[in-house]
Amino acid sequence: MCCSFQRRKRAAEAGIWTNLRKSEKIRMEKRRAKEIKREQKKERRVISRRKERRGGQMKRMFVRKRRETDLEDQDIMGAFLDKPKMEKHNAQGQGNGLRYGLSSMQGWRVEMEDAHTAVIGLPSGLETWSFFAVYDGHAGSQVAKYCCEHLLDHITNNQDFKGSAGAPSVENVKNGIRTGFLEIDEHMRVMSEKKHGADRSGSTAVGVLISPQHTYFINCGDSRGLLCRNRKVHFFTQDHKPSNPLEKERIQNAGGSVMIQRVNGSLAVSRALGDFDYKCVHGKGPTEQLVSPEPEVHDIERSEEDDQFIILACDGIWDVMGNEELCDFVRSRLEVTDDLEKVCNEVVDTCLYKGSRDNMSVILICFPNAPKVSPEAVKKEAELDKYLESRVEEIIKKQGEGVPDLVHVMRTLASENIPSLPPGGELASKRNVIEAVYNRLNPYKNDDTDSASTDDMW
Repeated sequence: MCCSFQRRKRAAEAGIWTNLRKSEKIRMEKRRAKEIKREQKKERRVISRRKERRGGQMKRMFVRKRRETDLEDQDIMGAFLDKPKMEKHNAQGQGNGLRYGLSSMQGWRVEMEDAHTAVIGLPSGLETWSFFAVYDGHAGSQVAKYCCEHLLDHITNNQDFKGSAGAPSVENVKNGIRTGFLEIDEHMRVMSEKKHGADRSGSTAVGVLISPQHTYFINCGDSRGLLCRNRKVHFFTQDHKPSNPLEKERIQNAGGSVMIQRVNGSLAVSRALGDFDYKCVHGKGPTEQLVSPEPEVHDIERSEEDDQFIILACDGIWDVMGNEELCDFVRSRLEVTDDLEKVCNEVVDTCLYKGSRDNMSVILICFPNAPKVSPEAVKKEAELDKYLESRVEEIIKKQGEGVPDLVHVMRTLASENIPSLPPGGELASKRNVIEAVYNRLNPYKNDDTDSASTDDMW
């Protein structure tokens, strides 16, 4: 019996020990699970902090890049004035069956960086040929000014243009234009290096070379030219923007990138003359650089019956008016006046009032079949001006005490359905008429009204 008791005692002790071991094992497993959870939680916090830091770094990088871009914009595009400079440079001429007028205005920019060329009758046996071009400079006006004086010579004097004896063929002309652009760009690069890279400016270029049989459209950058034929836009040049697939591919092949639709986050055009900071990639030819000086050239056979006019303009015009809008607007103006300078002045004024903040330059070249002044159109224009004058008077009288500011008058008119406004220009093209009446009825107006932002007008 004693032995039986001893066995039971030992079994009980063994069971207790086993249970104790099991309990301890369970506690250890629970403790280990808690430790694992703590480690996982800690790791998640570390990962989260890393993501936050990385996100913060990316945000700070973006903000810093945006600030750098803003500074670059001011450097490249120029800062703004408190009040736009509306004085205009005008010219006009005729010959070879063509008439032309041009207008350029500084606008809101601190500097005027545009330039232009207008030549009727070229030398060296090309008396029946004509050349017109608009140059839109950035980061300075040096390249634009040099091109307006020398680009035509570089085009017509190179061997590719001259070809064999006699008048140059279509291919001679197209090759000669391309060669001329590359030659003048290289010439300016050498001059810049002699000045230790002091000139950082660049310029777009859009032009037409008109022979008796063909019109050659030339484009390098984001200025634009269009041909109005038979009352419609028949052709227009394509802007060279960094986001264009072929342009982007060239930029990336040269080791660059396209950020916020700009070359390396800075320059808003992918082709231009000058801009030599973007043309120094070793092992790449001049047309393979981040920014290329190579123009696109299109030859269009002239149509004496249908060709009406050509418009060449910088992006300060195209920023606020589309191709069809500008074509319609110019055609409507030609039906009320044959003064091409006046038409061009109306274009730049209208674009200013539509909100353009850039320098503005436009050349209008008219063929023999361009729209003619129509007595009916002149009558409608006079009736429209008279109607606007009466409405301005009514708005001012309705105010009662005091005189409403010009912004209020323009907004009131903009909310109305006014018939017979010039297509494309709309009410903005009549701002001068409205303002003249307002000033006459309000001789003691505040001068600040004149400099009110056009963005506030609508």
